[in-house]
Amino acid sequence: MSDAPIEITAHPTINAIDATEWDACACPEAADGRPDDPFTTHRFLKALEDSGSVGTGTGWQPRYLTAKQGDMMIAVAPLYAKGHSQGEYIFDHNWAHAYENAGGRYYPKLQIAVPFTPATGRRFLTKPGFEAAGMSALIQGAVQIAADNKLSSLHATFCTEAEAIAGAEMGLLARIGQQFHWVNDGYADFDAFLGSLSSRKRKNMRKERKTANDFGGEIVALTGDQIKPEHWDAFWVFYQDTGNRKWGTPYLTRAFFDYAQETLRDDMLMVLAMRDGRPVAGALNFIGRDTLFGRYWGCIEHHDCLHFEVCYYRAIDYAIQHGLGKVEAGAQGEHKLARGYLPVATHSLHWFGDAGFKDAVARYLEAEREAIDHEIEVLTSYGPFRRSNMEDHQ
Repeated sequence: MSDAPIEITAHPTINAIDATEWDACACPEAADGRPDDPFTTHRFLKALEDSGSVGTGTGWQPRYLTAKQGDMMIAVAPLYAKGHSQGEYIFDHNWAHAYENAGGRYYPKLQIAVPFTPATGRRFLTKPGFEAAGMSALIQGAVQIAADNKLSSLHATFCTEAEAIAGAEMGLLARIGQQFHWVNDGYADFDAFLGSLSSRKRKNMRKERKTANDFGGEIVALTGDQIKPEHWDAFWVFYQDTGNRKWGTPYLTRAFFDYAQETLRDDMLMVLAMRDGRPVAGALNFIGRDTLFGRYWGCIEHHDCLHFEVCYYRAIDYAIQHGLGKVEAGAQGEHKLARGYLPVATHSLHWFGDAGFKDAVARYLEAEREAIDHEIEVLTSYGPFRRSNMEDHQ
């Protein structure tokens, strides 16, 4: 390995960074197949930026980091200057209120994250062989940018557990959260999965699936070239409805879905409920190397249990059929527990320039960790699996 110094650069646009160089750090495993997840690929981040979903006026101002040693790119990170705390899913609103009540200015802050995407994955994207040096350089560079600009804080959200451990050893504060994931225990088919459930839960799930599939139409699963521009027209309506109800304003622009059609459709699984020849509900998933990531759902008609079928059961079906190890169902939702999705810990890292505030947050995180560990234990015990299977999941 070279002894040459590592140079950190912050770029205001992903278009200033060569896609091949970025992806060699972000997803080197994709050289022989899919990336672990598509969210840190150059094409995904470019779609967000070129569509205006991030950038001026959004509160997500790109400052992509690159680390070069000589002429070689050894690490990159999706860094943003944030003017608010929306679209993060690991929330720090209480920290912001406390900081500003004490007379400080919490925003802007720095965020290493994939915008609007509560999916776990690497955030410190290093070329193989440069893991330690690359992550250290990225953290030092991001902290230096925050300190030089007198920013309150730096956050890295939905990082891997290994990154959280390494970051804590470098002096950052580690935080855990909780999500619901479905794990494929080598099931041959959906019926085999049902066989792992308690009798009552198995009966309820079959009833839900029958109710959903009797909605008066058909449910189709589309990916790659099967997804057509007209499907995006329909999905945009679904997305707007859900966005308006949940967030007030949808995060993604209409143009993002056009870019998705051009550059991301092979990364996507779209499940649509069709009635009388038109889509009335749908869910959008992203396909990783070993994980299916559930992302968006919406509808223009309500039908009993259709949400469960389109979002959760069809995702499980797809994962089993394609040999994927798990389904990540996104943020929130204890209703997922009854559908076979069990609680797991998520991870984030945090840096604060003010030592006193850092100490206060550290005390808070210690108490929060105990509470979340207990919550995961309790929720897991209420899972739908037969007792012997539940013990395997604990």
